[in-house]
Amino acid sequence: MNTVTREFSMTINGKGVTSEKTIKVLNPATEEVVAQVPDATQEDLNNAVRAAREAFPKWAALSVDERAAKLEEFADAFSKRSEEIGNLFTLEMGRPLQGAIGEVIGAAKTCKALAQKRLPREILEDKEHHFVEKVHTPLGVAGLIVPWNFPVTLAIWKITPALLTGNPVVIKPAPTTPITALLLGEIARDIFPPGVLNVVSGGNELGQWMTEHPDINKISFTGSTATGKKVMKSASGTLKRVTLELGGNDAAIVLEDANPKEIVEPIFWAAFRNTAQVCIATKRLFVHEKIYDEFLKELVQFAKTVKVGNGLDPASQIGPLQNKMQFEKVKDLIEDTKKSGFNIVCGGEIEEGNGYFIPVTIVDNPPEDSRVVVEEAFGPVLPVLKYSDYEEVIARANNTEYGLGGSVWGNDLDRARSIAERLDTGTVWINEAQVLSPHFPFGGHKQSGIGVEHSLDGIAEYTNTKTIMVKKK
Repeated sequence: MNTVTREFSMTINGKGVTSEKTIKVLNPATEEVVAQVPDATQEDLNNAVRAAREAFPKWAALSVDERAAKLEEFADAFSKRSEEIGNLFTLEMGRPLQGAIGEVIGAAKTCKALAQKRLPREILEDKEHHFVEKVHTPLGVAGLIVPWNFPVTLAIWKITPALLTGNPVVIKPAPTTPITALLLGEIARDIFPPGVLNVVSGGNELGQWMTEHPDINKISFTGSTATGKKVMKSASGTLKRVTLELGGNDAAIVLEDANPKEIVEPIFWAAFRNTAQVCIATKRLFVHEKIYDEFLKELVQFAKTVKVGNGLDPASQIGPLQNKMQFEKVKDLIEDTKKSGFNIVCGGEIEEGNGYFIPVTIVDNPPEDSRVVVEEAFGPVLPVLKYSDYEEVIARANNTEYGLGGSVWGNDLDRARSIAERLDTGTVWINEAQVLSPHFPFGGHKQSGIGVEHSLDGIAEYTNTKTIMVKKK
């Protein structure tokens, strides 16, 4: 399937809604228009929020088990259509098809796992004359702003805890990848009561309307740090609760006792999976000087075996960048690296033609203050950096405004653990990377975000804490 022949509508109050204005959705592998979707007006958003607000009392009044049952039904419904959704995913996002289908199936499993969790009612005091209990209550309407790099997974990460805790939702997908979210909205119409799950598509203006809207009580946003700051500022007008999962410049540290042949493949994919459009991708790779040359050689050799191409080609392992803006940004970063005279040992040459394709590009030991090291590329460009001292590499890894994730690779687990504990990031992996679970909290330090997703901690972010005290007779 190379084009989409069907039409898509927004979901507002359980019904399909179109609009006079539309947004063109491009296939990033061909730059062809594959679909046109509604461009929501402010009135559309107001209608969606009003529907959610009206649905709130009845949805919140259901037991958590009743809400969880609906979420599990939803997960089963969209999982059964994983191939259909996966094809649409590849057309709008560019990822190779098997990875796209895998995301849909994985999102359904995450939805079911989170739906099984229960925030406890905690008795703080139970004495002869006094009883105190802590409970969690829903916030109201949750506005969910989803990025383009994981359009299904990150929608489900937000939908599930919001609905589980009793908050109806208004979802805004990225304007370049709206199709999959609109289809999720269509599927939801037959499962949830009207107004519980609404999906509106539109541009950046729609996001601002949501963050400013007086009847939205919570914003969950995944995206860049720069935009996250704008979201926080906009949401402050009504003191909305916010969860912000923002950018990263994750460091991987390879110890001197590591075996390059054993770890080069997992580290490669930690850096380049999803065309490196991953907030927790390895974006700075520090390798001990004793094994640096051997490791770099192995990394380049492996990189040259990986096929970059159209996601609908079964042979493709890495697809195009998702949109032209990101494509131009990464092209500019590569050009700056060339002009600065740094040693590009793999890739770096961008072929003319259709599609936002960037070859896997590896840079040999550029300066610490170079753009390719300091900036979050969010594309397949990786600086490999040499170090000699563990104190030094910890300081260099932490020398960033970001603090999302990081990894340490080596056989001395005590040393790896001691380094991991000193990295100022929300998650650190040892001898693995990008391992996420609905059971483990995920969030960033410093300017990589506020709050967490997943686990009971992430679910609690969609609630207020209420303390109930009883003076016994």
